[in-house]
Amino acid sequence: MARRGNQVPETDVTAMFDSIAPVYDRLNTLMTAGADERWRHLAAEAAELRSGDAVIDIACGTGRLAVRLARAVGPFGRVEAVDLSPVMVARATAEHRAYVQLHFSLANALALPFDDDGFDAATIAFGLRNLADYRRGFVEMARVVRPGGRVVCLELSLPRSRAVARAYHATFRRSAPLMAALAGGSPGAYRYLPASLDGFPDAEDLAATMRSAGLVDVRFRRLAMGAVALHVGRVGGNA
Repeated sequence: MARRGNQVPETDVTAMFDSIAPVYDRLNTLMTAGADERWRHLAAEAAELRSGDAVIDIACGTGRLAVRLARAVGPFGRVEAVDLSPVMVARATAEHRAYVQLHFSLANALALPFDDDGFDAATIAFGLRNLADYRRGFVEMARVVRPGGRVVCLELSLPRSRAVARAYHATFRRSAPLMAALAGGSPGAYRYLPASLDGFPDAEDLAATMRSAGLVDVRFRRLAMGAVALHVGRVGGNA
């Protein structure tokens, strides 16, 4: 049965991401053979941003998706990128100072410090699995996005075939800590990442969660043979 949220305490998740911040980008690229950049490109495209738009990127990490969003909205747009990890936010701020439209800050995805209807879109990439309540995360994203705006979620998933899913999960469990050790990271932290897929909703269930949070026109696309899913929904009401 699918979990409704991450069962690891937020303080522990935050401490873990603080610890892996120096190697996080390098390991993502290594574990995905560079495909993670293409997935972020697709997520940014799915937000359908225009020059001058405002967008919020949640669980932004070191800002790799936020930078793509900043390029899409241009210098007269606005990108608010938030994360619970102070180390991630500090690294992102230091690395992306050139983007005047991009601001990084600490914030909890389940209680965003922004007004209703303030953004044209909201994105979250590889961060939903870390939230204590997945539906509440989508409710918050929908709250801060104007009617007609988009909510985009890029996240790990499992292939539809149970046999393939089991093989993929087993491989992920073994390879993630090994790659972390080779890259100078914490093998313990990278045992958490594959474990966070245990009980995580599949693509269909996640789409249903988005609808239950008030999003409409929800659809998804499987990537990497189902190991990743890109979900897109629209905030209801008059655009």
